[in-house]
Amino acid sequence: MKSLFRLVYAAIAAMVACCAVAAPVHGSGTFTAGDKTFLLNGTPFIVKAAEVHYPRIPQPYWEHRIKMCKSLGMNTLCLYVFWNIHEPKEGQFDFSGNNDIAAFCRLAQKHGMYVIVRPGPYVCAEWEMGGLPWWLLKKKDIRLRERDPYFMERVKIFEQKVGEQLAPLTIANGGPIIMMQVENEYGSYGEDKQYVGEIRNTLRDVYGKDLTLFQCDWSSNFHLNGLDDLVWTMNFGTGSNIDEQFARLKSMRPSSPLMCSEFWSGWFDKWGARHETRPAADMVDGIDQMLQRGISFSLYMTHGGTSFGHWAGANSPGFAPDVTSYDYDAPINEQGAPTEKFWLLRNTLQKYSKSKLPAVPKAPMGTISFPGVTLTRAITLDALVDTTVHSRDVKCFEDLDMGWGTAIYSTIMPALGEGAMLTVNEPHDYVQAYVNGTRVGSIDRVLGERTLALPAVNRGDTLTLVVEAMGRINFGRAIKDYKGITQDVTVTCELDGNEAVINLKDWTISTIPDGYDHLSTKPFVTTLPQSGPGLYVGKFNLKKAGDTFINLQHWGKGQLFVNGHALGRFWSIGPQQTLYCPGCWLNKGENEIMVYDVVGPAKAEVWGQDKPELDLLQLPKSAKHNAPGNRPDLNSATPVLVATPALAGWQTFGFPAAATGRYLAIEFTGSDAVTLSELYALDARGKRLSRENWVAHYADSELLAGNHTLDKAIDLQESTHWCTEPGSPAPHLIVIDMGEKTSVAGIDYLPGKSLTAPGMRIFVY
Repeated sequence: MKSLFRLVYAAIAAMVACCAVAAPVHGSGTFTAGDKTFLLNGTPFIVKAAEVHYPRIPQPYWEHRIKMCKSLGMNTLCLYVFWNIHEPKEGQFDFSGNNDIAAFCRLAQKHGMYVIVRPGPYVCAEWEMGGLPWWLLKKKDIRLRERDPYFMERVKIFEQKVGEQLAPLTIANGGPIIMMQVENEYGSYGEDKQYVGEIRNTLRDVYGKDLTLFQCDWSSNFHLNGLDDLVWTMNFGTGSNIDEQFARLKSMRPSSPLMCSEFWSGWFDKWGARHETRPAADMVDGIDQMLQRGISFSLYMTHGGTSFGHWAGANSPGFAPDVTSYDYDAPINEQGAPTEKFWLLRNTLQKYSKSKLPAVPKAPMGTISFPGVTLTRAITLDALVDTTVHSRDVKCFEDLDMGWGTAIYSTIMPALGEGAMLTVNEPHDYVQAYVNGTRVGSIDRVLGERTLALPAVNRGDTLTLVVEAMGRINFGRAIKDYKGITQDVTVTCELDGNEAVINLKDWTISTIPDGYDHLSTKPFVTTLPQSGPGLYVGKFNLKKAGDTFINLQHWGKGQLFVNGHALGRFWSIGPQQTLYCPGCWLNKGENEIMVYDVVGPAKAEVWGQDKPELDLLQLPKSAKHNAPGNRPDLNSATPVLVATPALAGWQTFGFPAAATGRYLAIEFTGSDAVTLSELYALDARGKRLSRENWVAHYADSELLAGNHTLDKAIDLQESTHWCTEPGSPAPHLIVIDMGEKTSVAGIDYLPGKSLTAPGMRIFVY
């Protein structure tokens, strides 16, 4: 009898323990927008949110990162929902393991944290295609982020599936979710209140009318798509003037609670540029100012983590792929450790807490290093092929039903003399050209390249183009970003004394998907290290597991896998030279390492170190846009406009008459120190022209420290800017290549922070 009693008691205890984990910490309640404040269960509440992204953190570390945010002084977690990881193939949904968003929210509640959810469908986040799934592009005429019937159909299905996970976790149902976002920074994409309204209605259908919904944008454009029944929040970063950012919102909605839904703690890195940082004191000062004014905030990012695998995106205009690390110069660094920003911010947030902040949790694992490992087994690219098709014309990845990886395009060439020019029209993204197996050069989309001079070839020679895709563009209109060769391949040559353009046809196209499940099943063809492209495999032993950073600076370009986990992309140009390997994915004893390299290593060796290398560039040429051949001679040219801009704020300058040309140039006079945050060209109706094909062409002065190069003036980000080097004398000249001849009737101009306003002489040629 006693034994039976013990069994019953144990069963009841187990049920109670189970319920205790699932039981709401805060209880059923309400969260609403009151008069100049948010109300939690009817009581004024200031949101102090930490932005964290569950796919960028290994699931075994979720709880530690949540506890770190709480110990920092935050009361809420803010997170995106990434459509493309949850629906990797149309109709196939995955909310398991690292995708278990409901489990993440329950962990937040377990530790007394509220949750703000941003379910897209578009999220940006420097994530592949801004979170949209690549398979949408198989429908070539699709209009993304618009009222396209197919797009909206898939959005509604996705949001319903997310709702199955999250609707039981709203505050009205006793869960931690207090607020949800409608779309994301839509003012930077377009103006379509009906589309935003449809997204709002979709979320209302899933979560009901009681959950508070909000939309975020910038102070310069939030009014374009602002819906009357939604809370409006602002996004801006470290160093911003807090009062200026909210001035327009306060004038339009004087009773609205104020919130910065993305206060940028740092910035993201792109391949080929310096590591981005922002001053700790400036970040903390901005948060202190907001709290003094009773303004809620979400710190983007509080912990950035890692864009594992192929999930790092790319920015636009042009093509600027993001690195794997999403460290973001955040208070909690990539491996989850506190930084200077963490301690300064914790001290500040303690001032606004009625109780002592929780102790900072111990890291789940320590950091380790391991000595060099030579990868002695190799598989050549041709042995990694998955499928092969024959086609009259080239096909892009989406036509080949491949989302990520490498495609090999081969065709037979006609006889060509020395100096023929190969043109790959819209190569996405990195092309290596071979003639009869010998490499003859590369074409890099990052550099805006499309052409390559060929050696003399004989009739019947084989041209092979190996095309590796990087992340799809995640911001702006260019998110409709097909991969592979997206148009055609031509050769310009001399034929019978005339210039001829030959459109190459009859292609053999082979695919190599980049997933571990595919790459790991291929047989080895050599047991000796090779120097060319392929898959390299080896083993290393550890006395104990721990977080480490695997150095790949001897390698070319590709992806790294450890024990079956895709750690991310590497590229020798930097600035990132190490990839973070979480200790929870390592074994005490033997571990497998695989390096997929489309270029080939200088030395087939890796090693582990206890600190990352995020700021080591190995560029073939300077990152500056100062090539002498790109500087125009404007001495005898007549400017289309001479003007003097104000020190701050968006300004429009209309030309007396429209001017046509491919290049837009501005000569700044009267000030040695010039900054420029954003520049647009306008058509005759005063509408902004597309900048998708714009390239920073020339700048006589740029500040590399802090990444204040000319591309920052056309990157769709108001918080970044081009800046001249200290001490460089005026005048200063910048030139933008608009990609084709364009009729320009004026410019929109946003200066950065300057002490004096320069004069401007504007040219179109």
